Amino acid sequence: MPLFFDILTIVLPVFLVISLGYALKRLNLIDAAFLFQTNRLVYYICLPLLLFYKIGTADFFANFNGRLVAGSAVTIVVGFAVSYAYASFRRYPPGARGSFSQGSFRGNLAYMGLAIVFNAYGETGLTRAGILMGFLVPVLNFFAILALLLPHSRSEESRGMRFWFRQIAFNPLIVSSFAGICWSFLKLPMPIILDRSLHIATGMTLPLALIAIGGSFSLEKLKGDLIRAGFATGIKIVWLPLFAAFLLHLIGIRGLDLSIGVLMAGTPAATATYIMAHQMKGDAELAGSIVMMSTLLSAITYSIALFILRSLGT
Repeated sequence: MPLFFDILTIVLPVFLVISLGYALKRLNLIDAAFLFQTNRLVYYICLPLLLFYKIGTADFFANFNGRLVAGSAVTIVVGFAVSYAYASFRRYPPGARGSFSQGSFRGNLAYMGLAIVFNAYGETGLTRAGILMGFLVPVLNFFAILALLLPHSRSEESRGMRFWFRQIAFNPLIVSSFAGICWSFLKLPMPIILDRSLHIATGMTLPLALIAIGGSFSLEKLKGDLIRAGFATGIKIVWLPLFAAFLLHLIGIRGLDLSIGVLMAGTPAATATYIMAHQMKGDAELAGSIVMMSTLLSAITYSIALFILRSLGT
């Protein structure tokens, strides 16, 4: 029973804040314009500041685990390969093929992953998860773009690789994580004024991110082919974290790093999958359904994952 309540205190607050965002939207206290600007604020300012601050002030060599990064990256590659091969085998239309594959492996590391890890393992967990995320975001973006480009590779309207290279190279999460990693690696001091300013500013990041998720949540987006969405959701929040747990354990990852790897692998599909599907001729309805379904059901899968991890003493 104490373990059950321990899990509730980790998962429930995160989803209560998401519910707050949903309620605020339903009560018309926030609107679509506010959510659009909030998402931009979180993505371009708040999260980059948080990642730079937490990574830059950490002991890089004490928090970096190369095998965890490698194992997590392999998990993403396997998720892409299996989901895309399955969609191709089932002869999904090009748009659905890309959205199905992307929704099956591209998780919401920044909004959901960091929030769950922070609630479960505090500042230490957040720092290690931030460093891991810094290395995984380029991998996720590359394969997400590949999943959406491949079905249209013979189309004359497909964008050039130079454009998508710029999208990856100048991604604010990648740039801030890289800057934080360099700062930490070089053991540069953080001036006290900057330290205190970042401490204040970054405090709004996770609450705003969760409210934005809740405000954007709509059961109306659960439309289109729900069977395909259900399969993609199952891959994303069930099979991918199970594979990550197996692979990470196989290569010797234990304790806190194992828990972080599993929790980050089990994140629901990222909202960006819906946005990118619109931009790159994907099936936007399918992408939206995967995001909504996986976010809703992740409350259950996260609870089960944390119960197992805590039962094993991690």
